[in-house]
Amino acid sequence: MSQGPRSGLYAVSSALLAMSSQLEVRDVLKTIVASARELLDAEYAALGVPDDHGGFAQFVVDGVSDEQWKAIGPLPRQHGILAAMLCKAEPERLADVREDPRFEGWPSAHPDMSDFLGLPIRYGDETLGALFLANKKCAKPTGGCGFDADDEELLSILAQHAAIALTNARLYERSRELTIAEERSRLAHELHDAVSQKLFSLRLTAQAAAALVDRDPTRAKGELQQVAQLAAEAADELRAAVVELRPAALDEDGLVATLRTHIQVLDRAHSATVTFESGGVRALPASQEEAMLRVAQEALHNALRHAEAEHVAVALEKRGPGAVLRITDDGKGFDPRAIRRAGRHLGLVSMRDRAGGVGGRLTVESEPGKGTTIEMEVPGG
Repeated sequence: MSQGPRSGLYAVSSALLAMSSQLEVRDVLKTIVASARELLDAEYAALGVPDDHGGFAQFVVDGVSDEQWKAIGPLPRQHGILAAMLCKAEPERLADVREDPRFEGWPSAHPDMSDFLGLPIRYGDETLGALFLANKKCAKPTGGCGFDADDEELLSILAQHAAIALTNARLYERSRELTIAEERSRLAHELHDAVSQKLFSLRLTAQAAAALVDRDPTRAKGELQQVAQLAAEAADELRAAVVELRPAALDEDGLVATLRTHIQVLDRAHSATVTFESGGVRALPASQEEAMLRVAQEALHNALRHAEAEHVAVALEKRGPGAVLRITDDGKGFDPRAIRRAGRHLGLVSMRDRAGGVGGRLTVESEPGKGTTIEMEVPGG
């Protein structure tokens, strides 16, 4: 707060607004840690969320590079001073964490730390996590802690708002999980009602064809053609239902890796050449990543199944805090003036809805005989 009340209050307000604007738990955790380190002018910050097995379910750091973090090794266990923050309600301020009797050392790749400020993040009686700061960037008095009482008070205020933001993010994720569960149940009913009926018809038609093979080969051939048609329809309906499920790979690997894998599979499965390029795109809010993946899948399906394209290029690039996805094909294209008629057929309405639902926008450029370019931009988090 040394820069004066105006700048100090502005910094605190900005940090609180940033936390409250996030919906995903992981994004909230990263915002809390970054805000705490910046507000208190510390070299390092971390936030640990406990699991039910004596360790941390999540541990987010700021001030440590990705290379350093990988070298440090597995997530820390709940021991020593870290455990104290999860078991007590009061803040902990130390002049030198290495001299505390609870200190048990750290891995060789761990950065050296001295003065320390930590406190639990609590919501009611529940401890949601513990927030840690180390190495305040200031001249430290001999034998004293770089963090003072004002720092402690400021971090306590931040922690109170962090608890609210984390609780809201958890409620949002649980609500989304319930929505996904309901959607899966709906899809299961759709699969049963649509695909199973197709398969039942296919079975009866195949039996009829088998009975006609000897006495009426011409009719048998017609029945077999119907079998092929029913099988194709069942496969299309199954594919349409399955694609609505959020793939686990998106949660585990992120948008870039998931898109790359999906496009590599399409490139091998189709005669058309399908390529993918990405540059500088960082993790986006989960809802935006899912919407971009769905739009990419729909656009690729159109290009490969309907547009008769020979080359399809997919590009994902950073644009400001967000990203832009571009799918370009050299297929037969269509007349944008007939967008209402083409929109239903090509899934453009669905793609626009997905883009608009996450605060993004979708643009379509096409001309008969000259291919199509679909571009989706999202704002990021």
